Amino acid sequence: MGKEKRKQHRANQAVLNSARVSPFKVRPVADLIRHKGIDEALTILQFTQKKAAPMLTKLIESALSNIETSNELDWDIDELVVSQLTVDEGPTLRRFQPRAQGRAFRINKRTCHIKVVLTPRT
Repeated sequence: MGKEKRKQHRANQAVLNSARVSPFKVRPVADLIRHKGIDEALTILQFTQKKAAPMLTKLIESALSNIETSNELDWDIDELVVSQLTVDEGPTLRRFQPRAQGRAFRINKRTCHIKVVLTPRT
């Protein structure tokens, strides 16, 4: 029973792992489109001038195509809502910059995991 439930949930979601942008920069953009309709969310992302906007656009379109190709879900595309949008911290890439007198400063290049779940409007 658990596998059936998991399979059904995978049909209406899309995940982007280890995106090379800080989660602190993605979360404000995610807050703009959370709990919005698909058309409204894509319009907002089209006019948002942040690095995360194209990533989220592709992720929503990927979740839409997952729903369209799924044999289990017969949902109307116009009635879908971005019901869940989570931005979690991913692995940090650590780089070092040489400084004076043989020292080194660490540079943290942060990554994030983004997950989008679409559900019909209730």
